[in-house]
This record gives sequence, C-alpha cells and structure tokens, in this order.
Amino acid sequence: MNLTLRVWRQKNRNDAGRFVTYEAPGISPDMSFLEMLDIVNERLIEKGEEPIAFDHDCREGICGMCGLVINGVAHGQRRATTTCQLHMRSFSDGNTIVIEPWRATAFPIIKDLVVDRSAFDRIVSAGGFISAPTGSAVDGNAILVPKDDAEMAMDAAACIGCAACVAACPNASAMLFVSAKVSHLGHLPQGQPERYDRVQKMIAQMDAEGFGACTNIGECEAACPKEIKLLNIGRMNRDFIRASTAAKG
Repeated sequence: MNLTLRVWRQKNRNDAGRFVTYEAPGISPDMSFLEMLDIVNERLIEKGEEPIAFDHDCREGICGMCGLVINGVAHGQRRATTTCQLHMRSFSDGNTIVIEPWRATAFPIIKDLVVDRSAFDRIVSAGGFISAPTGSAVDGNAILVPKDDAEMAMDAAACIGCAACVAACPNASAMLFVSAKVSHLGHLPQGQPERYDRVQKMIAQMDAEGFGACTNIGECEAACPKEIKLLNIGRMNRDFIRASTAAKG
C-alpha cells in the first residue's frame, strides 16, 4: 500500500503547530497503525529528520496510551478498536490519512501527537478509590455481590482511560470517563460508604480541570474502544443530585 500522511507536528505546548505531509510507500495491510508509524519514523531517522512523537505502551488495547484522532475520528473509523489494534487493511491503497492528537484544553499538547492526560489521574486521585483499610485479601466469595451489580461494575471497570470520549465530544467533556470510575465502585458493596462523597469530589475535580459540560450528544459512547455506556452518566448524575441534596439538608 502507498499512503499519504498528514501529521500534526508541534515542538512543544508553546509552539503553534502545523500539518506536515509524508509519503508512506510499501506499507503492509497486515501492519497495525502504530507499526506503520514506526516504519515512517525509521525512514525519517534514516534521513536525519525528527521522528513523529506518539504515545504507546502495551499495543494490546489494554493501557489506553495510543490515543490518536485518525481522519477526524478518535482511534479511527473501526468501532470498539484502539489505535494500536487498528490495522492498515482498514484503509485503501492511495488513501490520505490525517493524524492529529486529542484536542482539549485539559489535555495540552506536549509534542506532536502526545498530550498531557494527567488531568485524568488527578480526577481519580480525588475520589476514585476505596480508602477503608481492608487488611489481607479475603476470600472471593466472602462478600456476596448481586450478579447484575457485578456485571455492571465490571463493564464500567473496562474503561482504560484513553480519553477518546473527551476527544470525540464537541464540548471536550470527561463525563463518560468519570462516570465509569464512579459506577465501577458504586455498584460494589465495598464502594457504598464513600459513594456520595466520591461523586462530589470527582466531579469537582473534573470541573476544576477545565473539561466541558455534557449535552447528551453521545459521541463519547460511539468513540469508546471499550463501549462504556451512557447509562453510567445518568447514574452518576443521580448520585450527584442525591449527594448535593443531602449536603444542603
């Protein structure tokens, strides 16, 4: 396959940035998208040029590091797929591919396609945990969890924090991510003591980070590689209203 890439290049967060065009001939359709970028970078290094900076780690769709906007779509056009699991057979010979970083005020660009997603870490640190000391690990069946609650908690826990939801949302909202972290613990017995305190702290931190508001567009769910559901946002909003009402009472 012979491809043309239009890649966002930006030296640092203070640089204006621009699109740069690269030709990528001889790309195998069996390569992953990141492997294709590896080949492009090898060729740039051979020519003495600066390679394209992009995030990656596990390359198995687990860590959430590989976030790219590909032809205007977070992680590319293949549903429920991370960038590292997107293969070049999803494109056609002669295609032009536009590659950008996540675009959000809360995610400043560090370099090229790499953004600072530490805002997510600070949201989790604000309340996305259980603080009660539990001692040594207990037997897995010592605390019974209803099947529906266990399944919903596991579905929410599938969130890998890649931030595709933010990149896809016209408002750059982080509601899907935050609601997944809130729902994960909120469905479990161990998460009940801090349930309402948790939702208030995490939403307050989300707002402090500068993320936009949710207007129920639904792009976040459509772009999520782990198919986290919008119903988590509804559940989080209910908990937040209850927590706010209780605080006022």
